[in-house]
Formats: sequence, C-alpha cells, structure tokens
Amino acid sequence: MKIVLLFFVSLIGLGAVAQTDSVARAAKADADADKKAGEWVKSLQLNDVAKEGRVTAVIATHLKAIRDWNNDHPYTMVPAGIDPATGKALSTMDRQIIAISAMPKSVHEDLMNGLRKDLVDSQVVAILDKYTIGKVDFTLRGYKAIVSDLTAQEEAVILGNLQQAREQAVDYKNVKQISAIFEIYKTKNEQYLNNNGRNWHALFKAYVDAQKAKKAQKQ
Repeated sequence: MKIVLLFFVSLIGLGAVAQTDSVARAAKADADADKKAGEWVKSLQLNDVAKEGRVTAVIATHLKAIRDWNNDHPYTMVPAGIDPATGKALSTMDRQIIAISAMPKSVHEDLMNGLRKDLVDSQVVAILDKYTIGKVDFTLRGYKAIVSDLTAQEEAVILGNLQQAREQAVDYKNVKQISAIFEIYKTKNEQYLNNNGRNWHALFKAYVDAQKAKKAQKQ
C-alpha cells in the first residue's frame, strides 16, 4: 500500500515540476519578446517615454501573438496535398505558411494601426525592417547588381513588391518563413522583368558567371 502511495505521490510531484517548468518557459518567452520590442523601439530614439511605452507594448503583443499562433498551428494541421498552381506536392514549409496565413487579420491590423498611431512612416518602416532583418534593401541591391541598367520604373515596381513582402512577412516567426514570403514576391519581380522585355534567367546567369570570374582572378 505504501509503495502504491509513494508512486502516486511521485507522479504528482513530477507533474508539479513539469507545470513549473512550463510556466517558467512561458515567462522567459514573454520576457524575450518584451526585450526585443524594447530594443527595436529604443533604436528609434523617440525621446518620449509615454510613446515608447505604447509602441513597445504594441510590438511585444504582436510578437507574442505570432509566436503563440506558430506554436499552436504546426504544419501537420494542413493535410499533405498538391499546390494547385504547380501540381507539385506541398512542402513542409508550404504547409506551415498556409497554417500561419490563417491567423486572424486583426493580429496584423492591430500592429500596423498601433505603429501608425505613434510613429511617422519612416519609423514604421524601420520597425518592419527589424522584423524582416532588412530584406527589402538587401534584395533591392541584389536586383540592381544583377540588372545593371534597371530603369526607374522597373525599380519602382520591384520595390513596391518587396515592400508588400515586408509587411506580409512580419506575421511570420522565423527567418526561413520570412524568406519564403519574400520568395513569392521575388518570383513576381522576375516575371515582371521577363514580361518587360528582360530575360531574368540570362541576366542572373551572367551575374553569377561574372562573380565567379572575379573570384578566380583573385586566387
């Protein structure tokens, strides 16, 4: 009888430890989100404590919301199938993107409305760049390097697509997911260039070959 009693006591103890660990992990995750939000806002140098507090709260709330949605909606929630546009089997990333894209629109709207309430456009862009690790500028520079005679009109269209990618990508949790969203709009840019009389494949190949030649010369 004592052995059975001790067994159940042990189970209860283990359960309590597991619950405590879970609470501790959740608290740390929240603290990390708060810290990240605070660092991003500090970089803006708003010099307004009340405004900094509001913007930090908006960003932290959003970071926690997308984290929780990711954690609660794994790719396995989306049945394996095919991409109707290509006929290819959905990849794990495809299924994850689909699961995350079902997140309530209010999560994104609350972020953008909250930012625009206290920040000017350039500051909003700076925060979105923090979420997406500066991918708009980095990717645009890549296009300019590959298409050396890019026209102002072409650049405007490409930049517009990248800006759309950036705003959409802020609702995704990690770099791989963010990159997957940018790939959607990079494909649109490449199609645009092809439709505008360019040959993206040839331009990209020429750029890669030139880089290889430069590297060979330095060796």
